[in-house]
Amino acid sequence: IPGAKLLFGGKELANHNIPDCYGAIEPTAVYVPIDEMLKEENFEDCAKELFAPFQVVTTYKDSELDKVLEACERMSHHLTAAVVSNDIKFKTKVLANTVNGTTYAGIRARTTGAPQNHWFGPAGDPRGAGIGTPEAIKLVWSCHREIISDSIVPDDWVQPK
Repeated sequence: IPGAKLLFGGKELANHNIPDCYGAIEPTAVYVPIDEMLKEENFEDCAKELFAPFQVVTTYKDSELDKVLEACERMSHHLTAAVVSNDIKFKTKVLANTVNGTTYAGIRARTTGAPQNHWFGPAGDPRGAGIGTPEAIKLVWSCHREIISDSIVPDDWVQPK
């Protein structure tokens, strides 16, 4: 992908006992320019869910937030997301224009895997979560969207460096 670059990682782990069929790499991050990410021929590679320590990173200008929202809505599963910001207008725009089953919002927002109360439904496609039978889909499709906010942050909390 033009402009893409390895930020860190990408090397095979040494001295492990993980079967070769699974692969074993260091935590890895790759930078991809937002305009390249959105191209049809690149998007699936950039947005594919991997069960590995792998992250695609991009940058954007304030005037390009709509490109980020487009990328969010083009992703397939919409299960869990995070909006990390202390800007209320920014969080409001992102939360109002994206649809996910569970969304963490705030300064300390995080996605650490599916929480125990992970909701699927109109805000997350249960077919993408391995809930594939028509009966199971009907049972979960009417669930609600969950937004977990940490707007009130303890006075002694400091942002990690």
